[in-house]
This record gives sequence, C-alpha cells and structure tokens, in this order.
Amino acid sequence: MMELDHDFSPTWNSTSESLSENNYTADYYYDCQYEDYSGLKKIMNIVSITVYSIAFVFGVLGNGLVIWVTGFKMKKTVNTVWFLNLAVADLIFTIFLPFTIIYAALDFHWPFGNILCKISSTVLFLNMFASIFLLTVISFDRCLTVIHPVWSQNHRTVQLASVVAVFAWIGAIILSAPYFAFRDTGPAIGDNTTVCYNNFALSDNFDNEKIMQLHQSRHQAIIITRFLCGFLIPFTIIITCYTIIASKLRKNQLTMSSKPFKVIIAVIVTFFICWFPYHVISFLEMVSTNSSECNEELERAVIIGVPLLTSLAFLNSCMNPILYVFMGRDFRQSFRKSILFVFESAFSEDSAMSTINSKYKSKSTSTVY
Repeated sequence: MMELDHDFSPTWNSTSESLSENNYTADYYYDCQYEDYSGLKKIMNIVSITVYSIAFVFGVLGNGLVIWVTGFKMKKTVNTVWFLNLAVADLIFTIFLPFTIIYAALDFHWPFGNILCKISSTVLFLNMFASIFLLTVISFDRCLTVIHPVWSQNHRTVQLASVVAVFAWIGAIILSAPYFAFRDTGPAIGDNTTVCYNNFALSDNFDNEKIMQLHQSRHQAIIITRFLCGFLIPFTIIITCYTIIASKLRKNQLTMSSKPFKVIIAVIVTFFICWFPYHVISFLEMVSTNSSECNEELERAVIIGVPLLTSLAFLNSCMNPILYVFMGRDFRQSFRKSILFVFESAFSEDSAMSTINSKYKSKSTSTVY
C-alpha cells in the first residue's frame, strides 16, 4: 500500500498512528500529551479498508478489461499503446492492494514476510511514477502532433511509441528502487505483531544520533524527490504542452473536441485531483514527524488527512476505465450494444488530427507558386 514515508522505527513509543499504505503506524520520538485518538483512528481505518476494497474490485475488473480490449481486440495504434501501458500500471497497483487491505484489517500486523513488504510498497510507487511519466509522454505526443502534423504522420508509429513507453517504465523503476531498499519488517513494541515500515537508516540502532539524522535526511529526500519527479516537473511539462496545443488550435480555428483529446485531458485532471492532496499531506506529515515541538492541530490533521488522501490517491487506479467508458461516443446507446465499441470510440486515433493534417496540407498547396 502506498505510504507516506513514516520516519519511525518499530521500537519507538506510539502516540500517532497513521493509516497509510503498508505503513508502520507512526510514533513521535518526543513525548506529546495528546488526547486519545484511538476511536478516530479506528474509524479512519475502516474508511481506508472500504476505499481500498472498492479500488481493488473496480481496478482489477476495469483495467483488466482495458488491457483485453487495447491489447487483443483493437488494432494497434499509438493511442492504444499509451492506454494499454496506463492500464498495466494501474492493474499492477490494484493486484497488490489485498496485501494492504489485510495489513490494515489485522491492525497493522504484516504476516507476509520481508520480501513482500518490500515488493508491495515498491510496486505501488512504481504505479505512481509510471502513470505520471506516461501522461507526460502522451501530452508531449499530442503537442508534437499539433505543432508538426506532417512529421508526426510520417514518424508517429506504434514501434516508436512502444520504445518510449519502455523508457517511461525504466525511469519509474529507477525512482521506485529506493522504496525496495528502505522498506523493512520488524517487531512492534509491546506485542507479538510484525510491522512493515520504512527503515531509511538501514539500521536497528535508533539510539545513535548520527543514524537518526541520516534517517531523517533520507526521509526528507525521498518525499522531496517524489514530489519533484512524480508530480511538479511532469505536470509543468503537461501544462506547457496543452497550453501550446490550445494556442495552436485556436490560431488555426480548431478545437480539442475529439474523443481522445477529451479522454486524456480528463485522465490528467483526475490524476491531479487524486495525487496533489497526497503530496501536500506527505509534506505535512514530514513536518509533523520531524518537528521538535508538539502541535496537536497538525497531529489531528495528519491522523484524518493521511488515510483520506491516501485513499483518494488509491482511487485513481480504478478511475481511468470509468472515464474511458463514460466519455466514449454515445455512451448510453453504445454501452448497451457493445463494451468494445465504447473503448474503441475512446481510444481511436484523433479525428481532429486528420483535420489538422488536411488544413496544413491545404495551406502548403496554396503557398506553392
């Protein structure tokens, strides 16, 4: 389960239990006398388990269907390559959700061993990086298609799209590797349970001040890197691409009205809505856990915000298939006829692009003397 990178060892005294992905319930190193949040934590745990279960069911079914349609039933195009890879990333994520659900249901006891602890966390962040990288590539592809339609028509191939998608996955794997290295299991204090937590210092000696400083610095580096590489930089590129696209189409009196344009914009907006609050609460949680002062309001915000906003991020994995279906051409009629037609209408190559190509060809012809 995806987690806010809790800066804790399983040997610290528990005062603050965060309900995020595959996490070890967090503890403050200092002694803050807060009110008892056990009731609130139980409620948030139930909410998290419910949302995770919904994401698992709809994510596996929806993304499985998208993979079946784009991978085996439709003609291979650049668009189907993009959407197929997005669906694979989301499916991998949702397949590992049962580990998170069981972990939360067992009151954060991890019975699956160290390797699965590492893999489950790594796979979940792999989904985040792969999804945003693919959305960035898709946006750049759209931009090139509008700015250089003739070049795109000659060079925009399924083979090239597949190679680019592989590089997006490689980048996601590289950025996800630290989560595999730092994830660990250990005994929880006061009982016989085992927790799956972040051991950024790669050490069990949490009484050493230098080790604690290393632990905290790596914790901060992970969160900042994740925000920059997994959100801020890709979204800056995406916004730039669509600003250029909108300007170009307006100049040529065209609109982004074709189905694939609308679908991918909806997917990008949904990703932003689901993931931006998660990154915000990540920073708040980092400030809360690394602070040397007690802040009860911040503590309460983290206790409520972490499970809710992590759940929102998880829901992104099952949203794309729903968007594909509801934004397909003539949804109500076509869904009754064939689910395949719904996806085909969503993934088919842009009719707008052919319009752009025709317009550019017309201009080219008219300027030949």
